[in-house]
Amino acid sequence: MEKAKAFIEGISKEESELLSSLTIPPHRVSVESSFYEYYAIRGIRVDRVEPGFVSCTFRVPHRLTDREGKLASGAIANLVDEVGGAVVHVEGLPMNVSVDMSISYLSAAKFDDELEIVGRCLGKRGGYSGTSVLVRNKLTGELIAEGRHSLFGRHVSKM
Repeated sequence: MEKAKAFIEGISKEESELLSSLTIPPHRVSVESSFYEYYAIRGIRVDRVEPGFVSCTFRVPHRLTDREGKLASGAIANLVDEVGGAVVHVEGLPMNVSVDMSISYLSAAKFDDELEIVGRCLGKRGGYSGTSVLVRNKLTGELIAEGRHSLFGRHVSKM
């Protein structure tokens, strides 16, 4: 708690004023990317898609790094959430809702590292799906994080 308090108190008046002056226009659905899409997931390249499998590449941008230049843990969690959801998504149906996510942070990725993100469906039962997502440094093969992600979607039959 003290570390968080010190961080907040350490923001300069200039930084505070700059942050307060940000204006984000309303999102126009189906016309443009949302702020979230632009900021958090821009740059993910889908390399391969098969039923129950998605493989992506992502180069760590400066905007998602912490003060030490490492990919922020929240950004890793977001990648696990997005890729895990994409693995079980069915085109034309609403996205499933995340029920539970567990992530093991095993190593660090730094600014400009190229990552390989692989998601696999572990199984489905009723409306529940389980996925596994591995985040690995593409150059060294080092495992950055391993995530387990369970989702739920109750989709009405069209029959």
